[in-house]
Amino acid sequence: MNIRPENILDYPTIAEVNTLAFGGEKEAKLVEIIRSSNGYIPELSLVAEIENTVVGYIMFSYIDLVAEEQLPVLSLAPMAVHPEWQKQGIGSALLKLGLEIADNRGEALVIVLGYPQLYTPFGFQGSINYQIESPFAVPEDVFMVKTLSGYHEKYKGKVIYPPAFKTDNF
Repeated sequence: MNIRPENILDYPTIAEVNTLAFGGEKEAKLVEIIRSSNGYIPELSLVAEIENTVVGYIMFSYIDLVAEEQLPVLSLAPMAVHPEWQKQGIGSALLKLGLEIADNRGEALVIVLGYPQLYTPFGFQGSINYQIESPFAVPEDVFMVKTLSGYHEKYKGKVIYPPAFKTDNF
């Protein structure tokens, strides 16, 4: 398996992987919208390929954390693996490398809305532990934070997602 940053030639396959993994086009459209926003980070939009075929994808992009000041933090969304390749460690490999790259960049933290059993082994904890508030009415254990080397206690407040994440965009 090879993991690398996406390129323009990957876009159709990335859309297909997201559509198949999630059973609809919402996440594929989210990726397109984020790519055209100022929250897009090419270095943190990764594909996993096997025999030169994209089978997995992960995207980290900037969102805001607002309290006394507005601070950029990372959102992890989406992460997808083609259904034929799921449960083979591809998502874990993408997540591990993505977190390493983000940490090496000096990013402060990553926010994810997802399954605790998937993310807690990678050090994610409930956002409430960091005084970080979700903008969504979701159970506390599914809105999670992973701190990185750039983390400082000033990172607390309410998460504000950019317009790309608004469901009426889809």
